[in-house]
Amino acid sequence: MSDLRTFRPGSTRIVAYAVGVLMLVLTAVIAFALPDEIYFTTSETVTLWLIILAVLALLHGVGRSFVRVTDEGVEVLNGYRRHNVAWADIKGFAMNSGAPWPTLVTKNDDRINLFAIQGSDRAYARQSLEYLRARMP
Repeated sequence: MSDLRTFRPGSTRIVAYAVGVLMLVLTAVIAFALPDEIYFTTSETVTLWLIILAVLALLHGVGRSFVRVTDEGVEVLNGYRRHNVAWADIKGFAMNSGAPWPTLVTKNDDRINLFAIQGSDRAYARQSLEYLRARMP
């Protein structure tokens, strides 16, 4: 079967990148709106940019998450951590009512959250989970 798919977060991805852009725009607006007598020291400026970069890295981690289905198995990228699980090692997929995302369960009972399939994307999450279950050997 070569019906291969990649799942990515829907509205969560949009919100993550929109918040990142909004944060940068607000930082620039505030920086230009401050009176000249208010200034930041070098260490304060560096600290501010480190915090901004850390938040942007977290938001990007959410936005870049995916679940890729291949003939060999499932590749999961949650933020900056990648998992490759062969079909032979997968016991099933679980998603309890109200859960934020489904979970891939391996035969040795390891659990991998599938952040790319957000429960808040209701129909998309259901369809994605049905597809994953149907692909199981």
